[in-house]
Formats: sequence, C-alpha cells, structure tokens
Amino acid sequence: MDSTEQVQDGSKKNERDEVSFSDDDEVVHSVRFKRKKPNTHGEGANAATGGVTAAPATGRGSGLYLDTIQRFMLDFDFEKVCSVSLSNLNVYACLVCGKYFQGRGPSSHAYFHSLHENHHVYINLNTLKVYVLPDSYEVTDSSLDDIKYVLDPRFTPAQVALLDKTDRQGFDLNRKPYIPGFIGLNNVKANDYVNVVIQVLAHIPPIRDFFMLKQLDDKSELVKRFSTLVRKIWNPSAFKGQVSPHELLQEISNSSNRKFKLTEQSDPLAFLSWFLNALHRDLGGSKKKDSSIIYSTFQGELSIESQAIESKAVKGGDNSFDSSSAITKSKSPFLFLALELPPPPLFHDELEKNIIPQIPLSTILSKYDGWTVQENVADLKRFQITRLPNYIILHIKRFSKNSFVEEKNPTIVTFPIRNLSMAEFVSDPEKEKAIGLHYNLLANITHEGDPATPNSTSYKVHIQNQAKEQWYQIQDLFVEEINAQMIFLSESYIQVWERKKEA
Repeated sequence: MDSTEQVQDGSKKNERDEVSFSDDDEVVHSVRFKRKKPNTHGEGANAATGGVTAAPATGRGSGLYLDTIQRFMLDFDFEKVCSVSLSNLNVYACLVCGKYFQGRGPSSHAYFHSLHENHHVYINLNTLKVYVLPDSYEVTDSSLDDIKYVLDPRFTPAQVALLDKTDRQGFDLNRKPYIPGFIGLNNVKANDYVNVVIQVLAHIPPIRDFFMLKQLDDKSELVKRFSTLVRKIWNPSAFKGQVSPHELLQEISNSSNRKFKLTEQSDPLAFLSWFLNALHRDLGGSKKKDSSIIYSTFQGELSIESQAIESKAVKGGDNSFDSSSAITKSKSPFLFLALELPPPPLFHDELEKNIIPQIPLSTILSKYDGWTVQENVADLKRFQITRLPNYIILHIKRFSKNSFVEEKNPTIVTFPIRNLSMAEFVSDPEKEKAIGLHYNLLANITHEGDPATPNSTSYKVHIQNQAKEQWYQIQDLFVEEINAQMIFLSESYIQVWERKKEA
C-alpha cells in the first residue's frame, strides 16, 4: 500500500470514528461533567473522563480544560488541512498549540496528539463545535464564543449599516489597539499586489456588504474564502489585530492555474481584472447589465467611434477624423477606464535632478470627452461615457515595455479628493445628473520602486475611514494615518471613485 492509499484509508477510518458518540450523548455528557462538583478531598473518578481523577477547579472551565486554551497561539487564516495527513476532511484545531489535525476518534491524529502532548481542547473548523479529547465529549461554554467568532465572524444588517458611521476601536491579545476594517494583511511571500486589491474591495460598501451578509455556502471556494476574509478584516474581535490572506491566496493560485503565485510579484491591475471577472462568473453573472454585484457596482458604458487610417495619411500627423470617410460607431461596457500619461521629460534641471512632471487628472480624463482622438495602429478612435457606474475604477498607465526592460513613467497625477466632476466626459449630462455627476476618492493604489530592478517594487493603498474622515496608508501589516494632502504626491496606479448622490 502506497502513502496515498494510507492517507485515504486513514481518512475513511477517521470519519467512521466520529460516530462513537452521538450528538445528544455528547451534550448530556458535557452538561453532567460541568455540573459535577469535586468532593472536599479532591478525589473521585469521573465517568466523563474515563475514570481519571479530576483536579480541584482553579478557574472558570478548568474541569473542562478550558483554562489550558492559549488564544495567542491560534491562527485560523491558514489552509484548513491536517498538519500530518494534509487532508482537508474533518479537520480540528488544537486550542492549546493551534495545530490542525484530522478526526477525533481513537485512531485519529487529533486523538494521538491529545495523548502525547496532553492537549485536550479542539474545535471543528467546519461546525465550530468544541470537544475535549481523548474522551470526545462536546463542550458548550460562553467563554468559547470569542474563538468561534474569530474563526467565522458573522454580522447583522444593522451592524453592517453602522460600519461607515461609527468610529470603533478594538484591542488584540496584547492590548494593542486597532481599528476594525483598517488592519494589516500578512505578506506571505510576495503577495502585496493581492493585498492592496483585497483592501480596496473590502472597503467598497456594496461589495463589502454583499460578501458580509449573503449566505454563499453553495458558491465556489473562491467566493466563500473571499467572503470570510472580508468579514475577518471587519471583525472587531481579532486576536492579533491583523489577518493572513493565506487561505484565499491558495485558492487564487488554484483558480487562476497559478497565473498569480504567492512567491512572485505581479501586477495588481491584472489581478483585479481577473479577480472581478472570476467573482462575477462564480456568482452566476452573465453578459447582462446588473447580473451580479460586480457588474452592478463597477460596470459603465462607452460609445466608441472608429475610423480607419488611410494609407496615404502620415502616421503621427494631424489626428482628426475625416468627415468624408466612414465612421464606425459602437457601444461597449467597461469595468475600468485606462488613462495614458504624457511622455516624461528627458532633460534635467540645473541641479542635475530629474524633473518630475505633474498633470491634472482631468487632463488625462479628456480621452473620454468625445472629441479627443486616440491613434491606434490601424485606426483613430474617440471615446465618450454613455453610462456612469456607481464606482469608477481608473487605471493610470505607468508601465511600458521595450525590447530590453520594463519602464515606468514617474509623472505625478494631481486630483481633488472630493467632488471630481465627470460632466464633460458624459454624452448626456442631464440624464446622469439625476443620479450624480460628482465622485469622491475612495481608494488609491500606488507603486513604489523601479520595475527594471528585481525585488525593488512594492504597492501601497490609501483608504479613508469615513466614520472619522481620516485617511490611512496600508502596506501589508503596516497601517498608519496619512494627511489627505499627501496622497496625490505618490505615484497613483489604480484609483476607485465613489459616486455622490445629488442632494
């Protein structure tokens, strides 16, 4: 029998071992054990412990070994697989050392761990039921609620409605304060490009609220793990004041056929594009408008006018449409608006320092005013927005590749934090005005470093805590306050703007 067969056989055996106690027997067993009082001599056998003499109580739950639980050792953000068999079936976490084991029957890994290490309290990572091993009876005690909540936090609609209105503060096990919703994500190896995207999506109200409140048990693993991570980011009872996205990262790697890996830096825009489309698909979305929460949040529409470039025309010459030639018109939905930067200057100032140019966001948005002509390889194009989305994702195109290396345009884009007007980029402003033509900045992803130098680049994100109107800069585990005036000084790469409702 090879090792695979042994693991599979062990898995089946462990599943059979689970039925050694019925649920009713275990609950009664637990209640009886909790009610039993030690005698005055500290002696006497307890049926629930298989004849083991119970020590005098030394604190709450000591008779149930609850006083042996070490919360600082618990980390529920990693892949829920047995540390011995690597199986994901019927996995328990030891609440003393934090390790994961399969099963709890007499031949299970958790059972042997309880005997060898004298660790007795385990939680089923799926059902959230807590058991004492090796006796295998269930424990029901309110002191365990915080552990269950950290493992699988749940929110009511009323609680979610207050997330952007109430300024809350939490404390981890070391009494270090943190703000729920604004906590760091572990950079497992090279996944900061994923972390910034997750932080952004977890702060877009319709996306956040959907994944915090909807029952998604019948959806894909990608959807379920993203939902769990969003809830943990907003969990006011986190033990460590931080979250590891490891479990979601593993599913991302699997679902994308390892296009996005834990060990290699990648482009957050490429990841965001793939991730939104994967969520849309797994939520049952179609090509139709508003067919998923992804489309109803981000999808807008463009009108596109195209005209072929005549062979006699000089490429790079007068970029204007010829009224005597045919113009092709079409409409296309979009999730992103791509914005081109002008070429950076090639000269230095008198101090031999690089000149870093600045350009207003409204200038590069003029690509969508319906008049500005864009030249492609074989045709000219004009773009205009025919339907504004509630949340606009802007991609500022900083990177280009030549034959040798990837280059970055360092141009600084200046923009208002509030009341960005989209009126001049919409084909029918009066129609859109009824919903709103102005947007406030919600999130700003920035790039730092030289893409031509290996392992020198990193991504950060700026997000506003709307409850206190304070901006935060988040880079993996590091969360710090930042002045709003400092945001536009960074090299913005991806921005998300939230539509303002007209008064």
